[in-house]
Amino acid sequence: MSLFRFVWILSLAIALPLPARAAEPAKGKLPNLVVILTDDQGYQDVGCFGSPDIKTPNLDRMAAEGMRFTNFHVAQAVCSSSRTALLTGCYPNRVGIVGALSPKAKIGISDKEMTLAQLVKQRGYATAIFGKWHLGHLPPFLPTRHGFDEYFGLPYSNDMLPKPARPEYPPLPLIEGEKTVALDPDQSQLTTWYTERAVKFIEKNRDRPFFLYVAHNMPHVPLHVSDKFKGKSPRGLYGDVIMEIDWSVGQILDALKRLDLDKNTLVMFVSDNGPWLCYGEHGGCALPYREGKGTMFDGGSRVPCIMRWPGRIPQESECKEFAATIDVLPTAADMLDIDLPRDRIIDGKSILPLMENRPGAKTPHEVYYCYFLNGLHAVRSGKWKLHVPHPYPTLDGLPGGKGGKPATIVRKQTGVELYDLENDIAEAANVAEQHPEVVERLMKYVEQAREDLGDGLTKRQGKNVRQPGRYDESKPASSAAD
Repeated sequence: MSLFRFVWILSLAIALPLPARAAEPAKGKLPNLVVILTDDQGYQDVGCFGSPDIKTPNLDRMAAEGMRFTNFHVAQAVCSSSRTALLTGCYPNRVGIVGALSPKAKIGISDKEMTLAQLVKQRGYATAIFGKWHLGHLPPFLPTRHGFDEYFGLPYSNDMLPKPARPEYPPLPLIEGEKTVALDPDQSQLTTWYTERAVKFIEKNRDRPFFLYVAHNMPHVPLHVSDKFKGKSPRGLYGDVIMEIDWSVGQILDALKRLDLDKNTLVMFVSDNGPWLCYGEHGGCALPYREGKGTMFDGGSRVPCIMRWPGRIPQESECKEFAATIDVLPTAADMLDIDLPRDRIIDGKSILPLMENRPGAKTPHEVYYCYFLNGLHAVRSGKWKLHVPHPYPTLDGLPGGKGGKPATIVRKQTGVELYDLENDIAEAANVAEQHPEVVERLMKYVEQAREDLGDGLTKRQGKNVRQPGRYDESKPASSAAD
């Protein structure tokens, strides 16, 4: 080979680009991730999910430009449990955080767990949370210790403040970073404050990849809304609150478009669980599903979810396959070509094929465990959902409360009940006697769940549960930078 020909071939080899890894975005083009989470918003409380009296033009636009997930579920229908699952990709029972942590709680997210923020940090993302945290309010458990660069919001639910039923609770803190900047803040301004901070964060990080988590306190009671939307909805104060959240979504979408970021940004909107039905006119609507918050009937676990990512998620599309908040972290790992930890169980699965509407894409879940607190309430597989004996709260057909006061609920008990969710979305017709073979098959999953995660209702200890973080009062509190 002549020297000239060798140099010519070498120059071609240098000029040709090397093949990229299949799932790795090009350098400088890592997708942004925005997760917008609401608190106690019912399945029907969005225009495009069937609300007859709440206007949500921005969420409807987001759905028209993306995908509605109509079979999307949370891990438990209660605050801390649900948020833990979203941020860790694990059943909350797996990581030891169940229920709604109170201001007196001495536990929180363990520093041995990996949050979604810590995952994307591996690719150099800027990270922020504006809103409700509820994975522990003490210093070791705050967002800035678990992957978030910025934090502004309430550390737990907006009703966890001194009141006759809870006189021992401290004033409600508003925290920035790790410093309390106000006590008992004006809650009518929370949605506006979170939105303004979200837009500023997007503007500040327009030239680098970012993960923005906007976790609204609303529409959890007590309801608060700014003057911008007070009295605007025929649905009353609850509708006003949802309209303001919709405005917030619009502000975020507009900022992404204005900064030419929307085509490189996945935006996800979802609620943390179903509505608190006992609050009646101050609660939401889970129709056409049964019950609401505090139960693992579909009215408690199935939530409105919309995803938008121009060019990746088809417009005006709908996903009817089962998916869940535990899938968000594994999906982000798939998007960014990050290996999940191999030294622990991560329960979620990537749903990127569902999001992209790939031909033949199906739910990645063979079975899904439905726990409430420490008790196993049901398992679901395909179209079948099997409830095992458990208590649950219900209005039992009576009206909910008025003026922000809850109605009295009734405590009921299920038996072994099988529901065909394809033909009975309201979980009204128990078909266990007609399908004993299905009951037998799903009972094997029940035993599998009890062995894996335990079951307080049958006094079983799980073999694969991890401990939450525990606050050691003997150690001095330090800042996140220490």
